[in-house]
Amino acid sequence: MLKRKIYDELLAWKTSRENKSLLLKGARQVGKTFIIDLFGRREFKSYIYLNFLKNEKLKEIFATSLEPEDIYKQISLRVPGARFILNDTLIFFDEIQACPKARTALKFLSIDGRYRIIASGSLLGIKYKERDEESFSVPVGYEKDIEMFSLDFEEYLWARGVTAEAITALKDYFLSHKKVPDDINALYLNYFKEYICIGGMPEVVNTFIASNNFQEAHKKQSEILKNYHDDIMHYAQSSMKQKITACYNSIPAQFSKEYTKFQYSIVEHKGTAKKYESAVDWLLDAGLVKKCRNVSTPLFPLKGYEKANEFKLYLTDIGLLTAMFGFNTQAAIMSDELKTTAKGGIFENAAFACLMGRFDSLHYFKNANNTQEIEFIFERSGGAEVIPLEVKAKNGQAISLNNFIETYKPTVAYKVISGNSGLMGIKYTIPFYMLLFAE
Repeated sequence: MLKRKIYDELLAWKTSRENKSLLLKGARQVGKTFIIDLFGRREFKSYIYLNFLKNEKLKEIFATSLEPEDIYKQISLRVPGARFILNDTLIFFDEIQACPKARTALKFLSIDGRYRIIASGSLLGIKYKERDEESFSVPVGYEKDIEMFSLDFEEYLWARGVTAEAITALKDYFLSHKKVPDDINALYLNYFKEYICIGGMPEVVNTFIASNNFQEAHKKQSEILKNYHDDIMHYAQSSMKQKITACYNSIPAQFSKEYTKFQYSIVEHKGTAKKYESAVDWLLDAGLVKKCRNVSTPLFPLKGYEKANEFKLYLTDIGLLTAMFGFNTQAAIMSDELKTTAKGGIFENAAFACLMGRFDSLHYFKNANNTQEIEFIFERSGGAEVIPLEVKAKNGQAISLNNFIETYKPTVAYKVISGNSGLMGIKYTIPFYMLLFAE
């Protein structure tokens, strides 16, 4: 069973005094249903599960009234074994996007407060087809939103059997700026290469652990990519289907050049933002990609310096990115034989996957004359300070980072490499797996 960090967030929600329903968002197949089901069975005396895609008749619960008493009565009639225990019942509305009235009802159920309510679904927030079947009201102020991603690198290490004690020992090396013993360093760099190829989709990780076979894992990744394509074909408006697909499929080509920003001209010859920006928004709303914006000046607060039209898109699961390149690319990564320009973009996306869940937002800095680029900059937790992080797929000089340090004088700057740790002034060189600890 895969250990997930989000379980602690669910526990914190349960013990909070807020009378808010929890809405768990995230791309398909990241493990939302599994973790809520586990949480409900472990933490509550009564757990009631409703899936509006598997059983469309459950929508009738909300057909005539959104009064909590009427909803509970209808659930008792339509869900076998449903028990309502005051202050110790969890009701899970799964695939809630298929029942808009259930989403509206979250407000009234939250106000009622007798039972805990969790809702989840995929593709929440996107506009469904031209024939949106029902309009509904989003219960603003009565939902607590949490976004769930596929396994991050630390969760992947747990899945591979690495203990919390071993990770703490690695962190001690990070905090002390000491070089990691060569054999340990090589082991964890290999784990990181695995993560680049396998990623964090639970079904893929479980398949790889059970089989120890990269090809079997790749087959699962290909199935997930096909399912995402099917979602686009099924849920997107007719006028948007091909545009969304083209944007998503262009990402490997975006990474195959020097990736300074997402280019619509790679999606289509002479493609423009006007034609494709709504397709990018669809992918963002579906949780398949995340945006990383360029800033004109790398100063706090970063949002004040964003360049609206200059951004990069990264896949939220690094394994799906390398699967899009093909199995031969994954094999070349594992054997250290990948020499193409795509290597830099792939390792950038891997770094992004390690950082995205830990910071409110990530940015990058490309100066006006294109002589200096820092792959990631972020605001230090608890302080009004901007920290630079340069990613080096190949070990080499960090000219841009050195210039950044001289110009902006951060208290720490990270250079991430496929090597070992080292400290020179405030520039801290770390191996990729230590992205776990960068802050």
